[in-house]
Amino acid sequence: MFLGSYKPSFDAKTRRIALPKKIRESLTLDETILSFGFEKCIFGFSKSDWERESQRRVQDPLTDRKSRDVRRFIFSGAEHVVLDNQGRIVLSDSLCQYAKITTPVVVGAGDHFEIWDEENWNREKKKLEEVVL
Repeated sequence: MFLGSYKPSFDAKTRRIALPKKIRESLTLDETILSFGFEKCIFGFSKSDWERESQRRVQDPLTDRKSRDVRRFIFSGAEHVVLDNQGRIVLSDSLCQYAKITTPVVVGAGDHFEIWDEENWNREKKKLEEVVL
């Protein structure tokens, strides 16, 4: 399970991000999938969690427009990434541009983790606090 909130090291030039140890512990080194997330973040999944989520999306009816749109959105941005020996990954240009990553924050979200730009995360967190509290 992915838990917590972290400010990892990030090289903006190479788009290399060091995933926090507690996040890496829930991943296998060669089986990490990143994709477009909702609210302008990047979703990160272990292979098994990605397969479960993918199965849910594929089971949604193809005749339903919203189901097709969600499927296109998630799968079109998906890519396999490999963690190096120090637990770093390189974010693709398209994912970084989509999520507007300049200063990343990694957030655990149960069955997946999310990578947010710090400013966007702070705005989203404030909205969540207003709704939840």
